[in-house]
Amino acid sequence: MHAADIQDRDGGVIVMATLFGAFPFLLKLYADGGYQGPIFANALKLVVANVNVEIVKRSDAAKGFVLVPRRWVVERTFAWLGRCRRLAKDWECLNGKALAFLRLASIRLMVRKLSNPA
Repeated sequence: MHAADIQDRDGGVIVMATLFGAFPFLLKLYADGGYQGPIFANALKLVVANVNVEIVKRSDAAKGFVLVPRRWVVERTFAWLGRCRRLAKDWECLNGKALAFLRLASIRLMVRKLSNPA
């Protein structure tokens, strides 16, 4: 997470540096169309050299509802996290508390997936 006065493309590099520093085995990054362009790509290459960035964007010719590739992964994860009562609404005043409950919900999901592989 970063402050609201930082543009997503600029703040994304900060978040990705932290993420890929904690998980160096990650090699692929799917990003929204807001992260396209040489500014984000060059800044990310300076921070993390071996990450392959794929921009997933909606077709310009599409009208109405169109399924965007890989977007379902994000929406599915948000739906899983939304099942947690504490994350259903934005109740937290401090980012640290919100992040703590997000981590707890993620741990709960991982434990459930690991304990019941079927």
